Amino acid sequence: MTDAPGDRGDSMPTPPVTAAGVEGEVTREQLSLTRRVRQPKTIISIVLPIGLLALFVKSLPGFKLEELPDKILGANPWLLLAAFTIFYAGFPLRGLRWTMLVRRTGFRLKVRDGTEIIFLSWLVNCLVPAKLGDVYRAWLLKINSPVSLSRTFGTVFIERVLDLFAIVVLGLAAGFVSFRSGLPGDVQVVFLIGVVFVLLLAGGLLTMRNFGRRIITRLPLPHRVLEFYDRFEEGVFASVGLRALPRLALVTGFIWATEAMRLYLVVEALGLPGVRIGISGAFFIALSASLLTAVPLTPAGIGFVEGGVVGLLTIVYGVSQTDALAITLVDRAISVLTIIILGSIAYAISGKRRGSGVVEAPA
Repeated sequence: MTDAPGDRGDSMPTPPVTAAGVEGEVTREQLSLTRRVRQPKTIISIVLPIGLLALFVKSLPGFKLEELPDKILGANPWLLLAAFTIFYAGFPLRGLRWTMLVRRTGFRLKVRDGTEIIFLSWLVNCLVPAKLGDVYRAWLLKINSPVSLSRTFGTVFIERVLDLFAIVVLGLAAGFVSFRSGLPGDVQVVFLIGVVFVLLLAGGLLTMRNFGRRIITRLPLPHRVLEFYDRFEEGVFASVGLRALPRLALVTGFIWATEAMRLYLVVEALGLPGVRIGISGAFFIALSASLLTAVPLTPAGIGFVEGGVVGLLTIVYGVSQTDALAITLVDRAISVLTIIILGSIAYAISGKRRGSGVVEAPA
């Protein structure tokens, strides 16, 4: 990979420091991808959870590691290709949704450009912790268009809100379908946490919408922070309206369907005897695992997601530990390893990271 913005004096245009030297600070401090990957804490955040997970797996007698190669190599290649294809079909859908949000703030972003920027941001999330990819996405749009960085942060934020609502609602529905005979106690706790979280999130949005600026103005904060907040709030609430919400909800549902179908096809491809989780089970596990990717301690939730998926498969669905590990490794190879490989290629050839610009779509 070549250097990211701020590493050297290249053709990358430096954005003006507008709202809150915050935009300038993000530029200098946070978005050097090469520097971030080389930092000891980034390396530790990748190596440590993988090492701990490997030790955990090796120490438990239920994991028969010598059987893993045969289970994985015996997978149906056509079903794996289908899982790969349907997973990557989610990126144009994510690009479409983000384009819908950005356009409502005044800039007519093309779906192709939005998809490319999102794909590059996923690469960052797979390489560095702290969900830096979301910041990097806003930065890429900023250097390629006249859109305000803080307003773009608002569109990314409301997109994450839509995802969280979808995860909880679809996860609840999938759980009830998957466990018709009664929800296990552990699953009930997960559902309760999800419902409480959504209620708190909804309360936070209502507070921001009605009292956010009053609260900010009463705090002893610099004027530049108030400017940043105004643009951020505009990005949050201008990008979503009652007329656009049904379409956004529909696209979000299709996005998470690609995640669930990827896992379902992986299970079918491996063809493990006695392992049948069904579509509803795939939705439940995939949505539950996606919550663990939000843990900002490791890139792409490495260590947390694998442990969570293996735990759900073994405890809730009765899958053997070895089979659960095989499913998890293949699924994560598609959703993380291929992103690192293909994303690195896209990063090397993309003009977006150099600020080559994007052309607005026709009105």
